[in-house]
Amino acid sequence: MCPAAPTAAIRQLAALARHGDLSSYARQIQRLGGCERPVRMEGHRLDVHATTGEIVREIADRDLPAGQLLIRCNNRRATRCASCAEIYRKDTFHLVTAGLSGGKGISPAVAQHPRVFATFTAPSFGPVHNRPGGGRCRCGRLHPDDDPTLGTPLDPDRYDYRAAVLWNAHAGALWARFTTYLRQHLASRAGIKRTELRHCLKVSYAKVAEYQRRGAVHFHAVIRIDGPDGADDAPPAWATTELLTDAIRSAVGLAEASGPVLDGQTYAFRFGEQLDIRPIHSADFAGSSELSSRAVAAYIAKYATKGAETAGTLDRPIRNPITDLIGSGVTDHARQMILTCWHLGALPELESLRLRKWAHMLGFRGHFSTKSRAYSVTLGALRQERADHNEALSRERAVIAGQPMPDPDTVLVLSHWRFAGTGLTAAETWLAATRKANPETKGGPTTCPR
Repeated sequence: MCPAAPTAAIRQLAALARHGDLSSYARQIQRLGGCERPVRMEGHRLDVHATTGEIVREIADRDLPAGQLLIRCNNRRATRCASCAEIYRKDTFHLVTAGLSGGKGISPAVAQHPRVFATFTAPSFGPVHNRPGGGRCRCGRLHPDDDPTLGTPLDPDRYDYRAAVLWNAHAGALWARFTTYLRQHLASRAGIKRTELRHCLKVSYAKVAEYQRRGAVHFHAVIRIDGPDGADDAPPAWATTELLTDAIRSAVGLAEASGPVLDGQTYAFRFGEQLDIRPIHSADFAGSSELSSRAVAAYIAKYATKGAETAGTLDRPIRNPITDLIGSGVTDHARQMILTCWHLGALPELESLRLRKWAHMLGFRGHFSTKSRAYSVTLGALRQERADHNEALSRERAVIAGQPMPDPDTVLVLSHWRFAGTGLTAAETWLAATRKANPETKGGPTTCPR
């Protein structure tokens, strides 16, 4: 059933019905595929024949039903736009899966390479409320899983908020140090120099950052050993899963990121004591007790669309910590981390960390999902594949409608668009909602064939 249109939407739709085409308006909204915060653009585009100079197609904002060009926001955060985040999640799933089972230009033989799923945690900054083994917390309570106090300090006055914020700010650098040590340990175990390792094997990975309830970042990563030419090349026989596991443990024990010196205290950051490394098996069937490649890909993709908001903070930058936090619903623990970011961000020696800009991320400024170059296909390639597929569908529809589109190889595109805002009007919001209420409605971004 379609949702009832609010009064503002009815007025806008009535005005459009008198002067425009409601069906065209609806189709323009439907092509957004449910995007909740589209980018609105004003301007025009001309398709000009490269040889004759003839204008073969013209698109102007005044001729569009909404009076503006509407473009998907492509925000990866589920809290900002569920539709765009879902596409990002699926793309991440296919990216990770290709590096585990093949596909998208990656050989299926990659499934036979040594690979593990590892979780790297943050160190302790003070005791917090938790559920050790599902049992009682240090405070004596048995916290339910949805207890908002989980992850908050037992004694906020003694919790090291400064170290917690600086840890988040240096987590990316620590990961880089870890990958360097990992290659060194693999070379050492093979009895060769590190400079010679690239002639024997290549280490590839895909990782995602997740916020623990206490607001500290930790990493989930797929780490794989390939031959020297990458995913399509078999690694040497001595490069086993056991060897990779041992090398990871050794590298984690040595990796350290240097931090600043504040008030006479020198900070240095290492991963926490909890390190989980599990081999990934090729079994993709449901009910397997083994850790399958599909399970790993789904787990990583799930966290690719989440941010620090899962730790009780905001999903947008903070301009003023006083006014922006009033009525925001931010937890007391996250609020203290944000204020710590703001205070440290004013120190000249920490200017490079840009802590005020990333205060809403509790100091973490790295990418949430990253991969090494040779792991698998890129997100850009997946997006281009989808764009090419949608372009082919558009040409087919144009031919069927008797309005074939010009050959892109013979056309020069001259366009000028300027930003005009974001979001949907009341009428557009209602039309988008009716699309969700009617799944059979055509339109929206088409996913490429898998």
